[in-house]
Amino acid sequence: MTDKSTAGQSTQSDAELIGPDRTLLIVDDDGPFLRRLARAMEARGFTVEIAESVAEGIAKAKTHPPKHAVIDLRLGDGSGLDVIEAIRGRRDDTRMIVLTGYGNIATAVNAVKLGAVDYLSKPADADDIFAALVQRSGERVEPPENPMSADRVRWEHIQRVYEMCDRNVSETARRLNMHRRTLQRILAKRAPK
Repeated sequence: MTDKSTAGQSTQSDAELIGPDRTLLIVDDDGPFLRRLARAMEARGFTVEIAESVAEGIAKAKTHPPKHAVIDLRLGDGSGLDVIEAIRGRRDDTRMIVLTGYGNIATAVNAVKLGAVDYLSKPADADDIFAALVQRSGERVEPPENPMSADRVRWEHIQRVYEMCDRNVSETARRLNMHRRTLQRILAKRAPK
């Protein structure tokens, strides 16, 4: 993770971009990544709270709904989408970013429908996350330098059908005309580049 800010200092422009409410909740079950990201966001001026599970994220969202949130999609005890719903139930102006190592179009669409403003694939660095958190509505996002590979497009399609089938492996395999075990192996792997 790159961190271009000097630890412990935030520039005036960072503070202006964040706004008056600097609260940030980061929910991720990867402890080392979570702590590095928390330090990087504190260095940029956020007041950070962390959670390592869905249950902890929901509890913190209910007691202190944040203005900003960075939420991992797949957590040990469930889906980060549940944390998004809990935050949105308490506060409708929270800027939420979804992070995941298993990025796909279907879950990105679902996250946006629930209220997330961006969806970043891991490994995302602190600069990318900060830019997504402070991006103003109407600002254009730069297109990716490299388009998706054919393997990635195939993987995205499989993920979309899997989500449409409510994550039912047997039904997804039937619709894709694929053996169930083959589908399970594909779903267990990370997204191709």
